[in-house]
Amino acid sequence: MALVWHTARRPSGELQDDDFALRDVPDLPLGEGEVRVRNTWLSVDPYVRGMLDDEGSYMPTMPLGSQVPGGAVGAVVESRDAGLPVGTRVLHDYGWRDSAALSAAQCRPIGPDEMPPQRFLGHLGMPGQTAYFGLLEVLEPRAGEVLFVSAAAGAVGTAVVQIARIKGLHVIASAGGSDKCALLKELGADVVIDRKAPGTMREKLAAAAPEGIDLYFDNVGGDHLDAALESARIGAKFSLCGMISGYGKGGVLELPDPMRLVVRQIRMRGFTAPEFEARRSLFEKDMLEWVLAGRMRSPETVLDGLGAMPEGLRAVLRGDNMGKLLIRL
Repeated sequence: MALVWHTARRPSGELQDDDFALRDVPDLPLGEGEVRVRNTWLSVDPYVRGMLDDEGSYMPTMPLGSQVPGGAVGAVVESRDAGLPVGTRVLHDYGWRDSAALSAAQCRPIGPDEMPPQRFLGHLGMPGQTAYFGLLEVLEPRAGEVLFVSAAAGAVGTAVVQIARIKGLHVIASAGGSDKCALLKELGADVVIDRKAPGTMREKLAAAAPEGIDLYFDNVGGDHLDAALESARIGAKFSLCGMISGYGKGGVLELPDPMRLVVRQIRMRGFTAPEFEARRSLFEKDMLEWVLAGRMRSPETVLDGLGAMPEGLRAVLRGDNMGKLLIRL
């Protein structure tokens, strides 16, 4: 028997526990080429919030009563595939549950063995891949350019800050609270903006970048995007990764003075990690090399137990986490 989180109702405003239901799902016999995985770590990702709404997001809407998806790592405990024997550590997308039966083709073996398995849900997984391609391929940075990163203390943001440091950029990072700001300084940000400090984001970014910014990695939208537009130099490039300030609040984007896009010749591009899947090996090679060399730290916020999944999602949406938010089983 597997314990699996399901959608129970469409949320209204902030998520509630009864928007979800934890249910038993009987274990069925494995078919040829299938494996059963006992999950040990689960990923909590903001994209799930958009899937709970009727209109969906860049991920499809989940029908009510469906099983909630998410990244997970675990060990194969039963196998009908010679390529994935019992004991193999794997990464897969059947999270929000304590065990999963799935095709071996839906699993990715992970290693090296000395690497903590949860790293493959963070900087060695989807958040790291998002940061890597969103910075290096969407923005195409050059050493010495000024980069602004919003929500920089999160799973993606902490990777962006450190990759940018490795590539020789001048990094301005925003986050909420003194602890997060101190972390970002430790990770190599040149200037850190506390979004909770007095003043508008326009004022704070203008003070942090008096000569303007060349690049913006957007995880927030809202007043952060507006501030970046106001501080953008001619020809600035914006990488639109997420807009967490608007999740669960409808689809309206308020953008004062949009002519700034024209006058400053700003290039904006939205993206998601899957579009770069064909070049995943390039990311994996570089990121693993940086991690093993000690050039990439992987901050984590850990909650324990499968029952913590809804609170974990709420915590991510509130911005309570530093680094990757994980559920340990």
